[in-house]
Amino acid sequence: MDLILKGRGMRVTDRIRETAEHKLSKLERLDHAVSRIEVELIEEHNPRLGANHHRVEVACVSRRRTYRAEAAGRDVDSALAEVADRLERQISTQRGKLRHRLTRRPDGLQSSRTSSE
Repeated sequence: MDLILKGRGMRVTDRIRETAEHKLSKLERLDHAVSRIEVELIEEHNPRLGANHHRVEVACVSRRRTYRAEAAGRDVDSALAEVADRLERQISTQRGKLRHRLTRRPDGLQSSRTSSE
């Protein structure tokens, strides 16, 4: 899994890189097809935003689809945690849909059995 970190308005330090790797490593365990995760860290100096001036945008590229999430927080760590939760929810929902589609029977097979009896 490739982790690409970009910083806009801030420097990406080693501590931030380690935190991002730790928080987003669970995504690879949930979906083994994840090949690349792009993280964009944005610090906005806008007084209207109040205390939530750190924003994190993540794109998680998988073989099947691309998952995207965005979060804002007081610091980078809280925004990364929120983004990781959102991506985990997206991946688990998609896995549930795929599992349901693979395990259910087609409606045509059930109706033909009942009509022949």
